Amino acid sequence: MRKAKLLAAKKDMSVTKLLSEQLTKVISEDDEYEAAKKRALTVLRKGLHLGGRVAAEREELHERR
Repeated sequence: MRKAKLLAAKKDMSVTKLLSEQLTKVISEDDEYEAAKKRALTVLRKGLHLGGRVAAEREELHERR
């Protein structure tokens, strides 16, 4: 608690204000992370077209002879 008081004093604010700002920052970063995660998962589910074509079906490639 002593270090928190010193840090707040250096920033010329109360400990309550310092904690409030830090919590707001953490929550904002978490929201941004979740949004990025959702976008990434959407791209992964959709997939990417990298060009080319499928030359053979999976069954053809793994056919036993």
